[in-house]
Amino acid sequence: MTRISLQKGKPPEYLRAISDGVHRALVEAFDVPPKDRFQLIHQHEAHEMSIDPHYEAEGRSADYVFINVIAGRPRSTATKAAFYRRLVALLGEAPGLRPDDVMIVIQHSQSEDWSFSAGRQGLPGFAGSQP
Repeated sequence: MTRISLQKGKPPEYLRAISDGVHRALVEAFDVPPKDRFQLIHQHEAHEMSIDPHYEAEGRSADYVFINVIAGRPRSTATKAAFYRRLVALLGEAPGLRPDDVMIVIQHSQSEDWSFSAGRQGLPGFAGSQP
């Protein structure tokens, strides 16, 4: 599950490029199945985003994008680092985001914290999932 937050005003093609880049990086570098695509894009008014332009960055612009990945199982530090690099590279290609305008946070949850449909608890294929 991924939440993507950014400032309002971008065209649908721009949003699609971000969505596609996030999904591609998850599949290529984070070991996510190709059909496991669940994203919510949140667009905010400028006054609804309080983002320090220089914290751990050379400078952020109004194109800043916050990406929150909620993962159903932990990944290694190396896998996370590869994912961060791949995602920033893909978003640089399309829609043309600067690396300093991309912030990524990964959170983990347990299998029992998920129900994908029909009230069934757990993630398909993971220990603890109910049939």
